[in-house]
Amino acid sequence: MMSKTDEKASQELTEAMEKTMQRLQGRFQAMSEQLESKDILMGNRIDDLEKNVSELMTQAGMDKQSVAK
Repeated sequence: MMSKTDEKASQELTEAMEKTMQRLQGRFQAMSEQLESKDILMGNRIDDLEKNVSELMTQAGMDKQSVAK
């Protein structure tokens, strides 16, 4: 049987661990959102780059068909 002191220490440890886990979960969520945002931004940049290259090729008289040959 646990003493009152042991029970209190156990409860305090449990509460501290729960707070730590909540903090870690919040940090993980924030990092996940940042990565998702950066991934979307990078995807948009790649799309813009592909569009610009395509436009430059068209201006230079090179279409996709002539490049593929």
